[in-house]
Amino acid sequence: MTSLISERIAHIRASLPPSVRLIAVSKKVSTELIREAYNAGIRDFGESRIQEATIKQAELQDLPDITWHFIGHLQSNKAKKALELFDWIHSVDNFKIAQRLNTLAEELEVNPPVCLQVKILPDPHKSGWMVSELLADLPTLDQCKNLRIQGLMTIPPLGLQDAEIVNVFHRTQKLAQEINDKNLSSIKIEHLSMGMSGDYQLAVSAGATMVRLGTILFGDRV
Repeated sequence: MTSLISERIAHIRASLPPSVRLIAVSKKVSTELIREAYNAGIRDFGESRIQEATIKQAELQDLPDITWHFIGHLQSNKAKKALELFDWIHSVDNFKIAQRLNTLAEELEVNPPVCLQVKILPDPHKSGWMVSELLADLPTLDQCKNLRIQGLMTIPPLGLQDAEIVNVFHRTQKLAQEINDKNLSSIKIEHLSMGMSGDYQLAVSAGATMVRLGTILFGDRV
């Protein structure tokens, strides 16, 4: 019998171009439901709390081909654990945390792929660089040789109309191009992590390469 989650996953995957990576946001979702999504073909899972992810990963050790994405705000004291647990970090949101991750990555002998979190519009509820701040920090970020800075991540402010949301996503894509045009030695933006359950189709239309979907796959969290 096909489960509801399997049906949802099949429906969404059919609507996504092959170039777009579907990340199932599994925060506050049971390991049983994660297994269900895994059995439906999902291999990318996003978590936003280190403690919760630690427990889940221990329970899912028999699924070794999962790629774990950290998508929450990362505190400096959790940075080492994040590097140990996660394959990708999408939410590098200031220079200080980038520097900390770079130092720890050298100690741990890892080279994690990361996204820089950017705020295209001012938003007091979100972390991340404003565009001008990020452009100013690029030369020093380029010295973080132990990080593979490969993407930008953005979340539009709440309450925008569709046209405004699309504009945020297009501006993120344009920013990626602007960064790549600088030909920095360590930074090459190949991924745009943008789009969630309510706006992922708009994100895909604007060039997203990764979408982070939770509610639309798993239903409302308890």
